[in-house]
Amino acid sequence: MNTPARRRPAGFVRAEGTQLVDDDGPLLLRGVGLGNWLLAEGYMWAFGDEMSSPRQIERRFVDLLGPERAEDFWRRFRDAFVTERDFELIAAMGFDHVRLPINARGVMDDDGGAIESGFELIERAVRWSERHGLRILLDLHGAPGGQTGTNIDDSPNGIPELFMSSRYRAQTVELWRELARRYRDREAVLGYDLLNEPLPNEWQHRFGDELVAVYRELTAAAVREIDDRHLLMYEGSHWATNPEPVSVRYDDNQAVQFHRYWCPPDESSISEFLRVRRDLGVPVYMGEGGENTPGWIYAATRLYERHGIGWNFWPWKKLDTLTSPLSVHRPRGWELIADPASRPPAAEAERILDAYLEAIPADRCQVRVGVLDALFARPELHLPAWTGVRDAAETPIVELTPEPVPEGIWHHTAGRPYADDEFVPVELAPGSRLEFGFSAAPASWSIDADRPHALTASWRDGTLTLAAGERVLVRRLEVGV
Repeated sequence: MNTPARRRPAGFVRAEGTQLVDDDGPLLLRGVGLGNWLLAEGYMWAFGDEMSSPRQIERRFVDLLGPERAEDFWRRFRDAFVTERDFELIAAMGFDHVRLPINARGVMDDDGGAIESGFELIERAVRWSERHGLRILLDLHGAPGGQTGTNIDDSPNGIPELFMSSRYRAQTVELWRELARRYRDREAVLGYDLLNEPLPNEWQHRFGDELVAVYRELTAAAVREIDDRHLLMYEGSHWATNPEPVSVRYDDNQAVQFHRYWCPPDESSISEFLRVRRDLGVPVYMGEGGENTPGWIYAATRLYERHGIGWNFWPWKKLDTLTSPLSVHRPRGWELIADPASRPPAAEAERILDAYLEAIPADRCQVRVGVLDALFARPELHLPAWTGVRDAAETPIVELTPEPVPEGIWHHTAGRPYADDEFVPVELAPGSRLEFGFSAAPASWSIDADRPHALTASWRDGTLTLAAGERVLVRRLEVGV
Protein backbone atom coordinates (compact mmCIF):
# COMPACT_ATOMS: atom_id res chain seq x y z
CA MET A 1 0.00 0.00 0.00
CA ASN A 2 1.42 3.37 -1.06
CA THR A 3 1.28 5.91 1.78
CA PRO A 4 2.06 9.61 1.42
CA ALA A 5 5.06 10.97 3.29
CA ARG A 6 3.95 12.27 6.68
CA ARG A 7 6.05 14.43 8.94
CA ARG A 8 5.78 14.35 12.70
CA PRO A 9 4.03 17.26 14.44
CA ALA A 10 6.18 20.32 15.17
CA GLY A 11 4.74 22.81 17.64
CA PHE A 12 1.16 23.91 18.13
CA VAL A 13 -1.21 24.12 15.19
CA ARG A 14 -2.35 27.69 14.68
CA ALA A 15 -4.11 29.94 12.19
CA GLU A 16 -2.06 32.34 10.09
CA GLY A 17 -4.40 34.18 7.79
CA THR A 18 -6.43 31.56 5.93
CA GLN A 19 -3.92 28.76 6.52
CA LEU A 20 -3.32 26.31 9.32
CA VAL A 21 0.37 26.07 10.16
CA ASP A 22 2.77 24.59 12.68
CA ASP A 23 6.44 25.31 13.32
CA ASP A 24 7.40 23.64 10.03
CA GLY A 25 4.99 25.67 7.89
CA PRO A 26 1.57 25.26 6.23
CA LEU A 27 -0.55 22.15 6.86
CA LEU A 28 -3.04 20.28 4.70
CA LEU A 29 -4.65 18.03 7.28
CA ARG A 30 -5.79 14.51 6.40
CA GLY A 31 -7.51 12.74 9.26
CA VAL A 32 -10.11 10.25 10.40
CA GLY A 33 -12.80 10.38 13.09
CA LEU A 34 -12.97 7.89 15.96
CA GLY A 35 -16.76 7.73 16.01
CA ASN A 36 -18.63 5.26 18.23
CA TRP A 37 -15.87 4.75 20.82
CA LEU A 38 -16.82 7.31 23.47
CA LEU A 39 -20.31 8.06 22.13
CA ALA A 40 -22.16 5.13 20.60
CA GLU A 41 -24.12 5.79 17.40
CA GLY A 42 -26.71 3.21 16.47
CA TYR A 43 -26.11 3.08 12.74
CA MET A 44 -22.50 2.03 13.38
CA TRP A 45 -23.93 -1.09 15.05
CA ALA A 46 -26.44 -1.67 12.19
CA PHE A 47 -29.26 -0.65 14.55
CA GLY A 48 -32.41 1.17 13.47
CA ASP A 49 -34.02 4.35 14.74
CA GLU A 50 -35.31 2.66 17.90
CA MET A 51 -31.71 2.18 19.04
CA SER A 52 -29.91 5.15 17.53
CA SER A 53 -28.71 7.06 20.61
CA PRO A 54 -26.31 6.03 23.38
CA ARG A 55 -29.08 5.95 25.97
CA GLN A 56 -31.31 3.76 23.78
CA ILE A 57 -28.47 1.33 23.10
CA GLU A 58 -27.55 1.20 26.78
CA ARG A 59 -31.16 0.45 27.77
CA ARG A 60 -31.32 -2.33 25.21
CA PHE A 61 -28.17 -3.95 26.54
CA VAL A 62 -29.41 -3.74 30.13
CA ASP A 63 -32.62 -5.43 29.01
CA LEU A 64 -30.63 -8.16 27.25
CA LEU A 65 -27.88 -8.76 29.82
CA GLY A 66 -28.90 -7.20 33.11
CA PRO A 67 -27.20 -4.12 34.60
CA GLU A 68 -23.98 -5.74 35.84
CA ARG A 69 -23.16 -7.63 32.66
CA ALA A 70 -24.12 -4.61 30.55
CA GLU A 71 -21.71 -2.45 32.54
CA ASP A 72 -19.00 -5.06 32.03
CA PHE A 73 -19.73 -5.10 28.29
CA TRP A 74 -19.16 -1.34 28.02
CA ARG A 75 -15.91 -1.54 29.97
CA ARG A 76 -14.62 -4.22 27.64
CA PHE A 77 -15.90 -2.33 24.59
CA ARG A 78 -14.00 0.84 25.55
CA ASP A 79 -10.84 -1.23 26.03
CA ALA A 80 -11.13 -2.99 22.66
CA PHE A 81 -12.87 -0.79 20.10
CA VAL A 82 -10.00 1.72 19.91
CA THR A 83 -6.52 0.71 21.08
CA GLU A 84 -2.97 1.77 20.37
CA ARG A 85 -3.00 -0.59 17.40
CA ASP A 86 -5.67 1.56 15.76
CA PHE A 87 -3.45 4.62 16.10
CA GLU A 88 -0.51 2.69 14.66
CA LEU A 89 -2.59 1.68 11.64
CA ILE A 90 -4.06 5.16 11.20
CA ALA A 91 -0.55 6.59 10.97
CA ALA A 92 0.68 3.79 8.69
CA MET A 93 -2.24 4.29 6.31
CA GLY A 94 -1.28 7.92 5.74
CA PHE A 95 -3.52 9.93 8.05
CA ASP A 96 -1.92 12.72 10.10
CA HIS A 97 -4.56 13.29 12.78
CA VAL A 98 -7.65 11.90 14.46
CA ARG A 99 -10.81 13.65 15.58
CA LEU A 100 -11.94 12.34 18.97
CA PRO A 101 -15.69 12.65 19.70
CA ILE A 102 -16.26 13.13 23.44
CA ASN A 103 -19.51 12.51 25.32
CA ALA A 104 -19.85 14.80 28.33
CA ARG A 105 -21.69 12.06 30.23
CA GLY A 106 -18.56 9.94 30.08
CA VAL A 107 -16.35 12.54 31.78
CA MET A 108 -18.76 14.58 33.94
CA ASP A 109 -21.38 13.44 36.43
CA ASP A 110 -24.82 15.00 36.88
CA ASP A 111 -23.45 17.50 39.39
CA GLY A 112 -20.60 18.57 37.11
CA GLY A 113 -17.87 16.57 38.81
CA ALA A 114 -15.07 14.95 36.81
CA ILE A 115 -15.24 11.22 36.04
CA GLU A 116 -11.58 10.23 35.98
CA SER A 117 -12.12 6.92 34.21
CA GLY A 118 -13.60 8.84 31.28
CA PHE A 119 -10.76 11.35 31.18
CA GLU A 120 -8.32 8.45 31.23
CA LEU A 121 -9.72 7.24 27.90
CA ILE A 122 -9.07 10.68 26.39
CA GLU A 123 -5.59 10.66 27.89
CA ARG A 124 -4.91 7.26 26.30
CA ALA A 125 -5.83 8.66 22.91
CA VAL A 126 -3.60 11.71 23.37
CA ARG A 127 -0.66 9.53 24.46
CA TRP A 128 -1.14 7.17 21.52
CA SER A 129 -1.25 10.17 19.19
CA GLU A 130 2.02 11.45 20.61
CA ARG A 131 3.63 8.02 20.31
CA HIS A 132 2.66 7.55 16.65
CA GLY A 133 3.28 11.04 15.33
CA LEU A 134 -0.38 12.00 15.01
CA ARG A 135 -2.31 15.04 16.12
CA ILE A 136 -5.68 14.77 17.87
CA LEU A 137 -8.63 17.15 17.66
CA LEU A 138 -10.79 17.10 20.80
CA ASP A 139 -14.43 17.24 19.70
CA LEU A 140 -17.31 17.82 22.14
CA HIS A 141 -19.74 15.54 20.33
CA GLY A 142 -22.23 15.33 23.17
CA ALA A 143 -22.43 18.47 25.31
CA PRO A 144 -24.20 18.57 28.68
CA GLY A 145 -27.93 18.63 27.95
CA GLY A 146 -27.32 18.09 24.25
CA GLN A 147 -26.53 20.63 21.54
CA THR A 148 -28.56 19.01 18.73
CA GLY A 149 -31.59 17.34 20.28
CA THR A 150 -30.95 14.25 18.14
CA ASN A 151 -29.42 10.82 18.62
CA ILE A 152 -25.86 11.99 17.90
CA ASP A 153 -25.41 14.06 21.06
CA ASP A 154 -26.80 11.87 23.87
CA SER A 155 -29.38 14.54 24.81
CA PRO A 156 -31.47 13.22 27.72
CA ASN A 157 -34.83 14.45 26.41
CA GLY A 158 -34.31 14.74 22.66
CA ILE A 159 -34.08 18.53 22.68
CA PRO A 160 -30.99 20.82 22.71
CA GLU A 161 -31.13 21.72 26.38
CA LEU A 162 -27.65 23.23 26.36
CA PHE A 163 -29.34 26.33 24.92
CA MET A 164 -32.30 26.19 27.32
CA SER A 165 -30.68 25.54 30.69
CA SER A 166 -28.19 27.70 32.58
CA ARG A 167 -27.08 24.57 34.45
CA TYR A 168 -26.08 22.72 31.28
CA ARG A 169 -24.43 25.82 29.87
CA ALA A 170 -22.34 26.26 33.02
CA GLN A 171 -21.35 22.58 32.90
CA THR A 172 -20.25 22.95 29.28
CA VAL A 173 -18.10 25.94 30.22
CA GLU A 174 -16.57 23.99 33.09
CA LEU A 175 -15.94 20.94 30.89
CA TRP A 176 -13.97 23.02 28.38
CA ARG A 177 -12.07 24.67 31.22
CA GLU A 178 -11.13 21.21 32.51
CA LEU A 179 -10.04 20.00 29.06
CA ALA A 180 -7.97 23.16 28.62
CA ARG A 181 -6.33 22.65 32.03
CA ARG A 182 -5.37 19.09 31.16
CA TYR A 183 -4.15 19.65 27.59
CA ARG A 184 -2.89 23.23 27.33
CA ASP A 185 0.74 22.07 27.13
CA ARG A 186 0.25 19.11 24.75
CA GLU A 187 1.38 19.98 21.23
CA ALA A 188 -0.15 16.80 19.80
CA VAL A 189 -3.58 18.24 20.58
CA LEU A 190 -4.51 19.87 17.28
CA GLY A 191 -7.19 22.05 18.81
CA TYR A 192 -10.58 22.22 20.49
CA ASP A 193 -13.74 21.56 18.44
CA LEU A 194 -16.16 23.34 20.77
CA LEU A 195 -19.54 21.85 19.69
CA ASN A 196 -20.34 19.20 17.13
CA GLU A 197 -23.14 19.99 14.66
CA PRO A 198 -25.17 22.30 16.91
CA LEU A 199 -28.84 23.10 16.32
CA PRO A 200 -30.02 21.13 13.28
CA ASN A 201 -33.35 21.54 11.55
CA GLU A 202 -35.82 23.95 13.19
CA TRP A 203 -33.55 24.51 16.20
CA GLN A 204 -31.12 26.55 14.06
CA HIS A 205 -33.79 29.25 13.78
CA ARG A 206 -34.97 29.16 17.40
CA PHE A 207 -31.59 29.34 19.14
CA GLY A 208 -29.22 30.93 16.62
CA ASP A 209 -28.46 33.90 18.89
CA GLU A 210 -27.89 31.59 21.85
CA LEU A 211 -25.35 29.57 19.85
CA VAL A 212 -23.34 32.72 19.13
CA ALA A 213 -23.48 33.64 22.82
CA VAL A 214 -22.38 30.14 23.87
CA TYR A 215 -19.46 30.26 21.44
CA ARG A 216 -18.37 33.61 22.86
CA GLU A 217 -18.60 32.28 26.40
CA LEU A 218 -16.73 29.07 25.63
CA THR A 219 -14.01 31.14 24.02
CA ALA A 220 -13.50 33.89 26.60
CA ALA A 221 -14.77 32.44 29.88
CA ALA A 222 -13.65 28.85 29.32
CA VAL A 223 -10.69 28.08 27.08
CA ARG A 224 -8.87 31.40 26.76
CA GLU A 225 -8.71 32.00 30.51
CA ILE A 226 -6.52 28.90 30.72
CA ASP A 227 -5.04 28.13 27.29
CA ASP A 228 -3.97 30.83 24.85
CA ARG A 229 -2.12 28.55 22.42
CA HIS A 230 -4.48 25.92 21.04
CA LEU A 231 -6.57 26.42 17.94
CA LEU A 232 -10.33 26.81 18.45
CA MET A 233 -12.80 25.40 15.92
CA TYR A 234 -16.35 26.61 15.44
CA GLU A 235 -19.01 24.64 13.55
CA GLY A 236 -22.04 26.14 11.85
CA SER A 237 -25.57 25.05 12.70
CA HIS A 238 -27.76 22.49 10.88
CA TRP A 239 -25.25 19.63 10.82
CA ALA A 240 -22.37 22.12 10.39
CA THR A 241 -23.70 23.20 6.99
CA ASN A 242 -25.22 26.62 7.84
CA PRO A 243 -22.42 29.21 7.93
CA GLU A 244 -24.47 31.99 9.54
CA PRO A 245 -23.34 31.41 13.16
CA VAL A 246 -19.69 31.19 12.09
CA SER A 247 -19.71 34.21 9.81
CA VAL A 248 -18.31 36.26 12.70
CA ARG A 249 -14.84 36.00 14.20
CA TYR A 250 -14.63 34.67 17.75
CA ASP A 251 -10.88 34.50 18.33
CA ASP A 252 -7.54 35.43 16.78
CA ASN A 253 -6.55 31.76 16.57
CA GLN A 254 -9.57 30.03 15.10
CA ALA A 255 -10.83 27.94 12.20
CA VAL A 256 -14.33 27.38 10.84
CA GLN A 257 -15.39 23.76 10.47
CA PHE A 258 -18.02 22.42 8.08
CA HIS A 259 -19.34 18.92 7.34
CA ARG A 260 -20.39 17.50 3.97
CA TYR A 261 -22.41 14.38 3.21
CA TRP A 262 -24.67 13.32 0.32
CA CYS A 263 -24.15 16.35 -1.86
CA PRO A 264 -22.57 16.99 -5.28
CA PRO A 265 -18.80 16.71 -4.76
CA ASP A 266 -18.18 20.00 -6.54
CA GLU A 267 -17.57 23.61 -5.61
CA SER A 268 -21.29 24.35 -5.24
CA SER A 269 -21.29 22.33 -2.01
CA ILE A 270 -18.55 24.36 -0.32
CA SER A 271 -18.98 27.82 -1.85
CA GLU A 272 -20.53 29.34 1.27
CA PHE A 273 -17.57 28.30 3.38
CA LEU A 274 -15.11 29.55 0.79
CA ARG A 275 -16.88 32.87 1.20
CA VAL A 276 -16.51 32.69 5.00
CA ARG A 277 -12.80 31.99 4.58
CA ARG A 278 -12.43 34.98 2.27
CA ASP A 279 -14.55 37.41 4.30
CA LEU A 280 -13.19 36.55 7.76
CA GLY A 281 -9.64 35.72 6.70
CA VAL A 282 -9.68 32.44 8.68
CA PRO A 283 -8.91 28.81 7.75
CA VAL A 284 -11.75 26.41 7.00
CA TYR A 285 -11.65 22.68 7.65
CA MET A 286 -13.91 19.83 6.51
CA GLY A 287 -14.39 18.03 9.82
CA GLU A 288 -16.76 15.22 8.82
CA GLY A 289 -17.68 13.60 5.54
CA GLY A 290 -17.97 10.19 3.95
CA GLU A 291 -20.64 7.45 4.11
CA ASN A 292 -20.58 7.15 0.33
CA THR A 293 -18.91 5.40 -2.61
CA PRO A 294 -15.17 5.47 -3.38
CA GLY A 295 -15.99 7.61 -6.41
CA TRP A 296 -17.75 10.25 -4.32
CA ILE A 297 -15.01 10.09 -1.67
CA TYR A 298 -12.31 10.56 -4.31
CA ALA A 299 -14.09 13.53 -5.91
CA ALA A 300 -14.93 15.25 -2.60
CA THR A 301 -11.44 14.84 -1.14
CA ARG A 302 -9.76 16.12 -4.29
CA LEU A 303 -12.15 19.10 -4.21
CA TYR A 304 -11.11 20.02 -0.67
CA GLU A 305 -7.43 19.66 -1.46
CA ARG A 306 -7.65 21.76 -4.64
CA HIS A 307 -8.98 24.53 -2.40
CA GLY A 308 -6.35 24.03 0.30
CA ILE A 309 -8.87 22.64 2.81
CA GLY A 310 -7.82 19.95 5.28
CA TRP A 311 -10.28 17.14 5.95
CA ASN A 312 -11.32 14.45 8.40
CA PHE A 313 -13.09 11.33 7.17
CA TRP A 314 -15.98 9.80 9.15
CA PRO A 315 -15.68 7.24 10.68
CA TRP A 316 -12.68 4.97 11.10
CA LYS A 317 -14.52 1.76 11.93
CA LYS A 318 -18.04 0.33 12.07
CA LEU A 319 -19.95 -2.92 11.73
CA ASP A 320 -20.25 -4.66 8.36
CA THR A 321 -19.55 -1.63 6.17
CA LEU A 322 -18.26 -0.71 2.73
CA THR A 323 -17.74 2.96 3.61
CA SER A 324 -15.14 3.03 6.42
CA PRO A 325 -11.46 2.08 6.37
CA LEU A 326 -12.17 -0.79 8.77
CA SER A 327 -15.22 -3.06 8.71
CA VAL A 328 -16.10 -5.19 11.75
CA HIS A 329 -17.32 -8.67 10.83
CA ARG A 330 -20.98 -9.16 11.78
CA PRO A 331 -21.37 -11.88 14.44
CA ARG A 332 -23.70 -14.79 13.83
CA GLY A 333 -27.10 -14.03 15.31
CA TRP A 334 -26.62 -10.25 15.32
CA GLU A 335 -30.22 -9.74 14.16
CA LEU A 336 -31.33 -10.91 17.62
CA ILE A 337 -29.49 -7.93 19.11
CA ALA A 338 -30.46 -5.42 16.41
CA ASP A 339 -34.20 -6.18 16.40
CA PRO A 340 -35.68 -4.30 19.38
CA ALA A 341 -38.64 -6.71 19.42
CA SER A 342 -36.34 -9.73 19.83
CA ARG A 343 -35.91 -11.16 23.33
CA PRO A 344 -33.16 -13.79 23.17
CA PRO A 345 -32.15 -15.57 26.38
CA ALA A 346 -29.49 -13.66 28.31
CA ALA A 347 -26.91 -16.37 27.65
CA GLU A 348 -27.50 -16.16 23.90
CA ALA A 349 -27.34 -12.34 23.90
CA GLU A 350 -24.09 -12.52 25.86
CA ARG A 351 -22.61 -14.99 23.39
CA ILE A 352 -23.44 -12.71 20.45
CA LEU A 353 -22.09 -9.59 22.16
CA ASP A 354 -18.96 -11.44 23.22
CA ALA A 355 -18.44 -12.40 19.58
CA TYR A 356 -18.82 -8.74 18.66
CA LEU A 357 -16.15 -7.77 21.19
CA GLU A 358 -13.84 -10.40 19.74
CA ALA A 359 -14.39 -8.96 16.25
CA ILE A 360 -13.71 -5.27 16.91
CA PRO A 361 -9.90 -5.18 17.38
CA ALA A 362 -8.31 -3.53 14.36
CA ASP A 363 -6.37 -6.57 13.18
CA ARG A 364 -9.57 -8.64 13.05
CA CYS A 365 -11.40 -6.12 10.87
CA GLN A 366 -11.54 -6.13 7.10
CA VAL A 367 -9.60 -3.26 5.54
CA ARG A 368 -11.65 -1.48 2.87
CA VAL A 369 -8.75 -0.67 0.57
CA GLY A 370 -11.03 1.06 -1.91
CA VAL A 371 -11.96 3.70 0.67
CA LEU A 372 -8.30 4.37 1.45
CA ASP A 373 -7.36 4.47 -2.23
CA ALA A 374 -10.13 7.02 -2.83
CA LEU A 375 -9.09 9.20 0.12
CA PHE A 376 -5.45 9.31 -0.88
CA ALA A 377 -5.98 9.17 -4.66
CA ARG A 378 -4.12 5.91 -5.03
CA PRO A 379 -4.66 3.67 -8.02
CA GLU A 380 -6.52 1.33 -8.23
CA LEU A 381 -9.87 3.07 -8.69
CA HIS A 382 -12.99 2.80 -10.82
CA LEU A 383 -14.20 6.38 -11.27
CA PRO A 384 -17.16 8.06 -12.94
CA ALA A 385 -15.98 10.70 -15.40
CA TRP A 386 -17.69 13.41 -13.31
CA THR A 387 -15.00 12.94 -10.64
CA GLY A 388 -12.50 14.66 -12.96
CA VAL A 389 -11.90 18.37 -13.59
CA ARG A 390 -12.68 19.72 -17.06
CA ASP A 391 -10.40 22.42 -18.47
CA ALA A 392 -9.06 23.34 -15.02
CA ALA A 393 -12.41 24.92 -14.09
CA GLU A 394 -14.58 24.21 -11.04
CA THR A 395 -17.68 23.44 -13.12
CA PRO A 396 -20.76 22.07 -11.32
CA ILE A 397 -21.32 18.43 -12.20
CA VAL A 398 -24.80 19.16 -13.57
CA GLU A 399 -23.13 21.41 -16.17
CA LEU A 400 -20.49 18.84 -17.15
CA THR A 401 -23.00 16.40 -18.59
CA PRO A 402 -25.63 16.68 -21.32
CA GLU A 403 -27.73 14.03 -19.55
CA PRO A 404 -29.90 14.42 -16.43
CA VAL A 405 -28.10 13.57 -13.19
CA PRO A 406 -30.06 10.63 -11.69
CA GLU A 407 -31.99 11.29 -8.50
CA GLY A 408 -30.26 9.78 -5.49
CA ILE A 409 -26.82 9.61 -7.10
CA TRP A 410 -25.25 11.42 -4.13
CA HIS A 411 -27.03 9.26 -1.54
CA HIS A 412 -25.18 5.94 -1.75
CA THR A 413 -24.99 5.87 2.03
CA ALA A 414 -24.10 2.18 2.18
CA GLY A 415 -21.41 2.51 -0.51
CA ARG A 416 -23.39 0.53 -3.08
CA PRO A 417 -21.64 0.67 -6.49
CA TYR A 418 -23.07 2.98 -9.10
CA ALA A 419 -25.60 1.65 -11.59
CA ASP A 420 -24.81 2.08 -15.28
CA ASP A 421 -27.08 5.13 -15.61
CA GLU A 422 -25.21 6.86 -12.76
CA PHE A 423 -22.06 7.01 -14.84
CA VAL A 424 -23.44 10.12 -16.51
CA PRO A 425 -21.08 11.25 -19.26
CA VAL A 426 -18.87 14.30 -19.24
CA GLU A 427 -18.91 16.13 -22.55
CA LEU A 428 -15.56 17.23 -23.97
CA ALA A 429 -15.31 19.58 -26.92
CA PRO A 430 -12.34 19.45 -29.32
CA GLY A 431 -9.31 20.72 -27.39
CA SER A 432 -10.91 20.11 -23.96
CA ARG A 433 -9.15 18.21 -21.21
CA LEU A 434 -10.44 16.08 -18.34
CA GLU A 435 -7.94 15.72 -15.49
CA PHE A 436 -7.70 13.25 -12.61
CA GLY A 437 -5.15 13.65 -9.82
CA PHE A 438 -3.40 10.62 -8.32
CA SER A 439 -0.69 10.22 -5.71
CA ALA A 440 1.21 7.73 -7.88
CA ALA A 441 1.40 6.94 -11.57
CA PRO A 442 -1.18 4.32 -12.63
CA ALA A 443 0.32 1.27 -14.27
CA SER A 444 -2.67 1.05 -16.58
CA TRP A 445 -5.92 2.78 -17.40
CA SER A 446 -9.11 2.03 -19.27
CA ILE A 447 -11.49 4.70 -20.58
CA ASP A 448 -15.20 4.22 -21.31
CA ALA A 449 -16.21 6.78 -23.98
CA ASP A 450 -18.45 6.91 -27.03
CA ARG A 451 -15.48 7.83 -29.25
CA PRO A 452 -12.41 6.43 -27.51
CA HIS A 453 -10.29 7.10 -30.59
CA ALA A 454 -10.87 10.84 -30.00
CA LEU A 455 -9.02 10.77 -26.68
CA THR A 456 -5.32 10.92 -25.90
CA ALA A 457 -4.26 10.00 -22.34
CA SER A 458 -1.06 11.23 -20.72
CA TRP A 459 0.50 11.23 -17.25
CA ARG A 460 2.47 14.16 -15.87
CA ASP A 461 3.16 15.66 -12.45
CA GLY A 462 0.52 13.67 -10.59
CA THR A 463 -2.23 14.16 -13.15
CA LEU A 464 -3.75 11.81 -15.70
CA THR A 465 -5.10 13.96 -18.55
CA LEU A 466 -7.61 12.91 -21.18
CA ALA A 467 -7.36 15.29 -24.14
CA ALA A 468 -10.15 15.38 -26.75
CA GLY A 469 -9.41 15.71 -30.43
CA GLU A 470 -13.12 15.88 -31.28
CA ARG A 471 -16.40 15.99 -29.39
CA VAL A 472 -16.59 12.99 -27.07
CA LEU A 473 -18.66 11.74 -24.13
CA VAL A 474 -16.57 10.13 -21.37
CA ARG A 475 -18.39 7.92 -18.86
CA ARG A 476 -15.78 6.32 -16.65
CA LEU A 477 -12.11 5.77 -15.98
CA GLU A 478 -10.46 2.71 -14.46
CA VAL A 479 -6.90 2.98 -13.23
CA GLY A 480 -4.78 0.05 -12.06
CA VAL A 481 -1.51 -0.62 -10.30
